[in-house]
Amino acid sequence: FSEYDVFCEITGRKEPNDSGWGRGNRPVIYVSWWDAIAYCNWLSEKEKLPKAYDTNGNLLDKEGRVTTDPSKVVGYRLPTEAEWEYAARGGNSSNGYKYAGGDDLDIVAWYRSNSERKTRQVGTRRPNELFLYDMSGNVYEWCSDWYSEEYFSKGQMINPYNSTPSSCRVNRGGSWPNDEPNLLVFYRHHDSPTAVYNFLGFRICRTVYEDY
Repeated sequence: FSEYDVFCEITGRKEPNDSGWGRGNRPVIYVSWWDAIAYCNWLSEKEKLPKAYDTNGNLLDKEGRVTTDPSKVVGYRLPTEAEWEYAARGGNSSNGYKYAGGDDLDIVAWYRSNSERKTRQVGTRRPNELFLYDMSGNVYEWCSDWYSEEYFSKGQMINPYNSTPSSCRVNRGGSWPNDEPNLLVFYRHHDSPTAVYNFLGFRICRTVYEDY
């Protein structure tokens, strides 16, 4: 919330509701997919990076041209669904856990049994192998992709990104009111890009370029 509230203050946007649970270091909620990419573009411009999205939600390369290749995007963006799952599983350091960070959900996640029916401060459960927190539980997280049932058929592709419009965008990770099945690293969820809920937020990423 603290980071998103700065964005709202500077741009004049209305701050999202916090359900009375508090702001600060809790995950921002009541944000649509459109709100999430607006934050990404604002942060990119603030740091003098090319924007990642156009007004229609298409990804942009460093020249501002529409692209379907996430590796060509320089600015801040939402992870692709494949990137999200790869990160949640622990990347190349994966130990094959059922949830992000382990097989004991009470240690790695805020969910129905321990959340006290609300979001909790981020980074207070055990991280996964990549030292990422809350990829299982707390709030679902928006991804860049449009939702498609064909995701599982792309298993051999490198970072598949679904740019074909449908009625919903992907979100992943499960959330504070959910039971165990929804928090599995492979569990998929989706909502209209205009949807806002008190169990749905986002995390951002950037493509990293290294000179060798």
